[in-house]
Amino acid sequence: MFRIELTTEAAVDLRSFRRYDQEQIVGGIEAQLPHQAAEPSRNRKRLRPNRLAEWELRIGDFRVFYDVDLDESLVKIEAIGYKVGNTLFVHGEEYEL
Repeated sequence: MFRIELTTEAAVDLRSFRRYDQEQIVGGIEAQLPHQAAEPSRNRKRLRPNRLAEWELRIGDFRVFYDVDLDESLVKIEAIGYKVGNTLFVHGEEYEL
């Protein structure tokens, strides 16, 4: 079982969403990441090398970016964003996909 930690930036990202959306995101994290964080699935995928994180969890239009430390059994959530069409918004920045 993995322990889940949020970075300061991810906590700020999470607080920027409506309360209902926060509950959806936290529920998705609690359902998907404690047991199989390093296993690809329909909603979890390993990303190409980037500056944000190694893994992405999709929860509807929301995206949770995280790294996995297998030795420490730790999931470190680096950022939480949302997607509109082909545009991803993370840390208040816009990224074209």
